[in-house]
This record gives sequence, structure tokens and C-alpha cells, in this order.
Amino acid sequence: MSDLPNCPSCGSEFTYEDGLMFVCPECAHEWPKDASASLDDSTDVIRDANGNTLQDGDTVTVIKDLKVKGSSSVVKVGTRVKNIRLVGGDHDIDCKIDGFGPMKLKSEFVKKA
Repeated sequence: MSDLPNCPSCGSEFTYEDGLMFVCPECAHEWPKDASASLDDSTDVIRDANGNTLQDGDTVTVIKDLKVKGSSSVVKVGTRVKNIRLVGGDHDIDCKIDGFGPMKLKSEFVKKA
């Protein structure tokens, strides 16, 4: 098979070359060819919607109404979430929201407070 690297975002083996970039057809993640060797160090960094680096214990604010799966309630814009914990996976923030309880959030829907 080919010797192209797997996608650093989703782990897919179906990556392809496009000019100076590698592209994943499953999650649409793109990354430069020359940075493929150093991506292992940068995948541990989790950033918010504005590009700020998040750390355990930070306080974040929700930037979009988020539907709660299995419920008719919604986490409203502007909800502050204190003392977050960063985890791996699709939903990379583990937290506890007042009135909702424990929840997992995606970092793309929060900003650092």
C-alpha cells in the first residue's frame, strides 16, 4: 500500500497528497507534508475557537447554543464553565455545567474566559 501518514486528527489511513499538503477525505483535515514528522508533539495542544491554548482548570465560555443529547434543554450562549479538564477524543473537554451536570464539550464551541 502507500507510505502516506495516517490523519493526525481522526487516524484515517485514507490520506492523499494535494500539492504541498496531505488531506484526509474522512474529516477534511489538511496538514503540510514537511510538518508530518513533528505533528505528534503538536496534537496534544487543545485550542479554543479563537486559537488560545486551553489547560486543565481553565474557565471557558460557550459561544453557541448547544443542544443536550437526550434532553430537550439547551446550553445557552455565554454559559461559563469553570474548572475544565482536557481529555482526548472528539469531545476534548470534560466539565460540569451548573444545572446540567457532567458533560463533554468540543473545544471549537468555547472561548477562554
